[in-house]
Amino acid sequence: MARIQPPKRTRIYFFSDVHLGLDTPERERSKERMLLRFLDTIMRDAEQVFIAGDLFDFWFEYRSVIPSGHVRVLGKLAELTDAGVRITFLAGNHDFWLKSFFPKQLGVEVSLEPIERNLYGKRFFLHHGDGLLRNDTGYRMLKSVLRNRVSIFLFSLVHPDITGMIARWSSRTSRQHTGKKTYEGNDMVDFARQKIREGFDVVVMGHNHQPHVERFQNGTYINLGDWIDEHTYAVFDGRRITLKTFRANEKRERRG
Repeated sequence: MARIQPPKRTRIYFFSDVHLGLDTPERERSKERMLLRFLDTIMRDAEQVFIAGDLFDFWFEYRSVIPSGHVRVLGKLAELTDAGVRITFLAGNHDFWLKSFFPKQLGVEVSLEPIERNLYGKRFFLHHGDGLLRNDTGYRMLKSVLRNRVSIFLFSLVHPDITGMIARWSSRTSRQHTGKKTYEGNDMVDFARQKIREGFDVVVMGHNHQPHVERFQNGTYINLGDWIDEHTYAVFDGRRITLKTFRANEKRERRG
């Protein structure tokens, strides 16, 4: 009997802004189930997966402690890497305090800075999208403080229960503040256009939770939307990148 060969892994997937831990337990369970179904689905043909930030609403690693919850999602990421899928996690503004847990325990590569990759001959630029607003000088200054090694060390001296309370308060405050921000001249599109002028073929971002595709003469910009309401993701087949929506067993393409 001829041996059935597994499908060739040729697809590269991108998603962002799941914000695990954001909502009520009921809504979180629903969101988690949807994400797990998606990860199960792409396991069949995924070569690589890029998480473009804010997988969690808050993440801070101590030397021997990680935030509670999200066990099923973490286990599924480990299952994907065990199956040979390469996963890269680009830290967002809600989960940038990443240390060794993801690479050592899950086999997931972590990047704290924007990513440049050559994928099937196409130049990709991945940026979470935070700090790109022209009127967001205050956030850029805060970001430099929060990512400072001294700040991280001092925060690590506080009990995890207290840091969790502070983080949830900060997350709510940040979301209310960001919701009032305006995108002057569509800042993220302008940023993507500039990167394409620099020679990149595809620019992928998240952060503003607004799924969007814009195709320029020499490249494509995709905003991945979110997994709170939109359940959107992008897939690259080696020739073209497409933004899609995941609905349980249904995938529906969004056309830009």
